[in-house]
Amino acid sequence: MSGYLNESDFLMVEEGFTTRDLLENLLGELCQGSDRQAFFVADLGDVVKKHLRFLKALPRVKPYFPVKCNGSEGVIRLLAELGAGFACANKAEITRVQGIGVPADRIFYSSPCKQVAHIRYAAKHGVQLMTFDNEVELSKVARSHPRARMLLGITADSSPSAHPSMTFGTTLKSCRHLLEAAKEQAVEVVGISFHLGSRSLEPQAFAQAVAAAQLVFDMGTELGYQMHLLDIGGGFPGTEDTRARFEEIAAVVNSALDLYFPDGSGVEMVARPGRYYVTSAFTFAVSIAALEEVPVEQPGSDGGWDGRASCITSTTASTAPSAASCSTAPAPGRGCTRPCPEHPSHSSSLRGPPGRAEDRIADGLELPELHVGDWLLFGNMGAYTIPASAQLGGCPQPHVTYAMSRLAWKAVQLFQGKPPQAEDDRESLCTPLSCGWEMAETLCVPPVFAPTGII
Repeated sequence: MSGYLNESDFLMVEEGFTTRDLLENLLGELCQGSDRQAFFVADLGDVVKKHLRFLKALPRVKPYFPVKCNGSEGVIRLLAELGAGFACANKAEITRVQGIGVPADRIFYSSPCKQVAHIRYAAKHGVQLMTFDNEVELSKVARSHPRARMLLGITADSSPSAHPSMTFGTTLKSCRHLLEAAKEQAVEVVGISFHLGSRSLEPQAFAQAVAAAQLVFDMGTELGYQMHLLDIGGGFPGTEDTRARFEEIAAVVNSALDLYFPDGSGVEMVARPGRYYVTSAFTFAVSIAALEEVPVEQPGSDGGWDGRASCITSTTASTAPSAASCSTAPAPGRGCTRPCPEHPSHSSSLRGPPGRAEDRIADGLELPELHVGDWLLFGNMGAYTIPASAQLGGCPQPHVTYAMSRLAWKAVQLFQGKPPQAEDDRESLCTPLSCGWEMAETLCVPPVFAPTGII
């Protein structure tokens, strides 16, 4: 083991013990006291399984996890132990990753817009891999980091329906000019980067992006650059209920890579999967701090309940909650139980904490009648939901309880800090004998989608 993650960093649970079980244990304890702060439960075993799926589906691509997607300690340490790289957007993220011992050659300063002070910090701490997509960024790096190894960021799709996250990146028409400008300023360009965003993308978009990257590779080679690195960005789904499944996208990516950058071409591949790794691993629990019944007669209302949750952020609007209590007693502090399906549901709205009326979390939720002190559970909450700072709007950063099954921990130990390189090694990792799993597909085949995750 490399020492990034130890057994003391998480709760060891048996296979089959679910996040719902763990949540109920924690809620049972909280309901006996006065602490009603929101919290996360994270299934690190789910992240391990996602990592093995990635290695199996995209054997030529090394993952660099974007820290901005989920900077929680357990996730960073686990992925470091598994041998992943890290895509950092600023000095703080570089500091955080290097603070646990990750070497500079496993860090990609991936932000397309960088502060000069942060570029100098990266240079001082040995982080060389960066990206640029305009002359301003190029000049900043040329002045502040002469040893930088740069990737030219390109837009792979200029259609009007392109996702807003594709705003960054230069057009194919501008690539030669930027490559020539980099040559004039003695900046080393080593490859191409693109990012397709994370929602509603067709798998074929990856193939088009890889084809565009190959054209720019040829431009760079003509200008004398040693082009050897391709970053295919992110955009891989984090749950199984998407239009295109991960393996479907991976198959298209592999075909494109084999066509435009075949084995033996000397080109290395990296990706920046964020949501893919962590979305389904995290469940969020929040308590109801205040309630207001909305009469049917109120204009624009069908009647129902308006609830305010303790320290919940607007990022939870993308997933529907389930209730963790169904007692009819109105007083707070009663026992927490599983929801009772026989209780009728009500059209409900959810808002942020009292005093933050502008936080409209969700409307039109069908929930059982709730009371102050009840809890709501949000599944699939691992991506872009954990505040980067210790405080958010006066609320403390939610605590994260990490858990992992013994079998998943055994798989982590087999890595010894790095992913298997040879195909034989990868196959042996995914066998019942080496992993200790009763069935190989428990670890290596996509899991059945479950909103609250499986530990």
